[in-house]
Amino acid sequence: MKRKSPTPPAAARPTRAQAEEAVRTLLRWAGDDPAREGLLGTPDRVVRAYEEWFAGYNEDPVAILERTFEETAGYDEMVVLRDIRLESYCEHHVAPIIGVAHCAYLPDRRVVGISKIARVIELYAKRLQIQEKMTAQIANAIQDVLRPRGVAVVVDATHQCMTTRGIRKPGVSMITSQMLGAFRDDAATRREFLAVIGTAPGPRGGV
Repeated sequence: MKRKSPTPPAAARPTRAQAEEAVRTLLRWAGDDPAREGLLGTPDRVVRAYEEWFAGYNEDPVAILERTFEETAGYDEMVVLRDIRLESYCEHHVAPIIGVAHCAYLPDRRVVGISKIARVIELYAKRLQIQEKMTAQIANAIQDVLRPRGVAVVVDATHQCMTTRGIRKPGVSMITSQMLGAFRDDAATRREFLAVIGTAPGPRGGV
């Protein structure tokens, strides 16, 4: 019997020095000299920028959302945060995705601090992304941890992989939505959320 090859171990994370050398390689490939004065500090600056841009890989949404509050005096109506600015990066071109997210949930006995919702959005934005996946990840994380009666997330963003390269169509924004629970099943609840964030429902009740 032919034995299966063992699963290869996950690739080790490159060192900071290796990351900086990779930046130097890209600078040389672009046609410049990383040894010239103006570029000497660029590899370090780029790596530090990457640490900030992709900080979401080092955070856990469960840890952010798990501290909740039950003293709500029976509040069970919609909780909505709108116009939460987000900055992400396209996983195809590492080009910026800049826009806003709107998020709502219907509590089921428990609520969470509103800053935690914004932090979860930031966590998933600070990763290499496509907008569709990011929208679903935000909604699913809130649903899985808080177990509310429903979650709604709408993201409206521009993609510089489309506006500054390729087809070069500035002024175009992309809207994605993920509706779970009551927001998916109850058209009135969905309409209320869309009215609060100022988005008209589409022909099938979505955005």
